[in-house]
Amino acid sequence: MCCMLSAPITPVIDPAIHALRPDFRAVSLTVTLAGPAVADADAIVAETLARAIGQVQAGGPDWAVAHLDDWRAAFRAFGAKPARTPSSAEALRKRVIRDGALPPAGLAVDLYNAVSLAFAIPVGGEDLEAYQGAPRLIRATGTEAFDVMKDGTPAIETPEPGEVVWCDDAGVTCRRWNWRQGLRTRLTADSRRLWFILEALGSMPDTALAAAGAALADGLMRIWPSSIIVRHDLDPRN
Repeated sequence: MCCMLSAPITPVIDPAIHALRPDFRAVSLTVTLAGPAVADADAIVAETLARAIGQVQAGGPDWAVAHLDDWRAAFRAFGAKPARTPSSAEALRKRVIRDGALPPAGLAVDLYNAVSLAFAIPVGGEDLEAYQGAPRLIRATGTEAFDVMKDGTPAIETPEPGEVVWCDDAGVTCRRWNWRQGLRTRLTADSRRLWFILEALGSMPDTALAAAGAALADGLMRIWPSSIIVRHDLDPRN
């Protein structure tokens, strides 16, 4: 039986973000999972992730180096140090190059990691049931709450003033644009309403961004065939 679709999420991009990086574009996917995963889901996702890891090890895609350089420049522009806190795409690729593999992190997480690797793009996945209001990409005031684990204990941090963060009405959900996700909204095996954001800067071709969004949507539908996916293209030029 298919589940009912709640209203799709439309993320809000603050004008300060486009002032910082006019070339920022993104694809947003609101996903309502329906029914259990297919019987061979683990094998399908493992093969998808292994193929993406192979692409990284082969040096692809063609725009990877330039795109990661764009993200380093974007991080420096709001005061971050990308050598210490790299974009999620760069951190994931470095881990694969170093270790040659990624440990399983759940079907949906492994799928979006595979897309991140294959397309050299930061991809985030969130549990919409934990959200309060729509996701917003802003430059922080420095007073917003960000929930983390420190030494095995839940704790609250705050971002730096001017830092680019994703947030909702309750606080920060991801620091330094796409560097570190909070605890409250992260995906679990029980998540049924999901939100994914695929983020591109100038040197990633528009066709590649579109293909990355399609690859993630197709992967999710292959694992949960009766699910409903709503896509929004976020582009300041349109």
